[in-house]
Amino acid sequence: MNFRLMAAALAASVVLPLGAASATDLEVTHWWTSGGEAAAVAELAKAFDATGNKWVDGAIAGSGGTARPIMISRITGGDPMGATQFNHGRQAEELVQAGLMRDLTDVATAEHWKDIIRPSSLLDSCTIDGKIYCAPVNIHSWQWLWLSNAAFKKAGVEVPKNWDEFVAAAPALEKAGIVPLAVGGQPWQAAGAFDVLMVAIAGKETFYKVFKEKDAEAAAGPEIAKVFKAADDARKMSKGSNVQDWNQATNLVITGKAGGQIMGDWAQGEFQLAGQKAGTDYTCLPGLGVNEIISTGGDAFYFPLLKDEAKSKAQDVLAKTLLDPKTQVAFNLKKGSLPVRGDVDLAAANDCMKKGLDILAKGNVIEGTDQLLSADSQKQKEDLFSEFFANPSMTPEAAQKRFAEIIASAD
Repeated sequence: MNFRLMAAALAASVVLPLGAASATDLEVTHWWTSGGEAAAVAELAKAFDATGNKWVDGAIAGSGGTARPIMISRITGGDPMGATQFNHGRQAEELVQAGLMRDLTDVATAEHWKDIIRPSSLLDSCTIDGKIYCAPVNIHSWQWLWLSNAAFKKAGVEVPKNWDEFVAAAPALEKAGIVPLAVGGQPWQAAGAFDVLMVAIAGKETFYKVFKEKDAEAAAGPEIAKVFKAADDARKMSKGSNVQDWNQATNLVITGKAGGQIMGDWAQGEFQLAGQKAGTDYTCLPGLGVNEIISTGGDAFYFPLLKDEAKSKAQDVLAKTLLDPKTQVAFNLKKGSLPVRGDVDLAAANDCMKKGLDILAKGNVIEGTDQLLSADSQKQKEDLFSEFFANPSMTPEAAQKRFAEIIASAD
């Protein structure tokens, strides 16, 4: 998409619709619609409302893949919201380059974001040509395997400590009528699971060779072939996981109908909402129990340019509120994510969140693919793995060949 041509035409046309709400009302769009996510976003709304402004919720059901095109269309079409969620990385890059988004550098400087946001790569993802365009709110890591303790007890096997033990336990789970691995039908879920397998099996160096350096030879090589073998195992283990949304897949684990799920730590919010306790009802394995690491993905808020000065001031207040220490704690405890501030008290964190905090403190982190690939390249990858998981006749070799071609042309 080329937004630059649109920007000039829209510059004079971005106006508030007739009958708009008061100047302190700010519409915020996001895709946090599961039970756990809704509880978390309510904390952001409560904190913003406490400033005398009003959070007008613009939740879009589905997922980021569904919501982002709608958000982008509104911004480029002259109907911008006050703030919008995107993931850390390059999803808003073209909107920024087109001049459609607010420069938050003054707010970031006044609030000392460079001193408090950790790791620094999160703020780097918000920075284009030396200017800061977003407010990071959390660190979400994809690098987790969530296991139902009840499912393994029913199957008569020990709860696995790593990916290989999980694969070995799959026949016992199937015999007990339990789907070994829950995977939803949304394309990003299969692609994310593959990324996690790559980090665990091929390691951080190979992951960066492929996604950061765009090394097509590495993508076609023997280390990635091992990852595709593991992805084939995951595909076989997910047979019978007939759900679409990620939280539906998480619910299969919560209810003991599935043994496990490769999913980001946003899944924790669903376990929490269901009243389940980490370490007692479910087990979490960072890095699939193979390579303990967290990815620094997650969410940030961007602020479209508005002509209304009062709303622009409210945008500044929201940006500050999102990084407030109390807001960071309240939101992230319910979201299952880690705060972006390194100076907040997380004594109430559960066992899984504490594992993540320990890994973060050790600096064993990796950037997520949203930070390393353009939105177009990421979409191609998602389409490939969606097809791979849905089509048993696609061989790992054929899928790897296509994957290497995607990397060869990636930007």
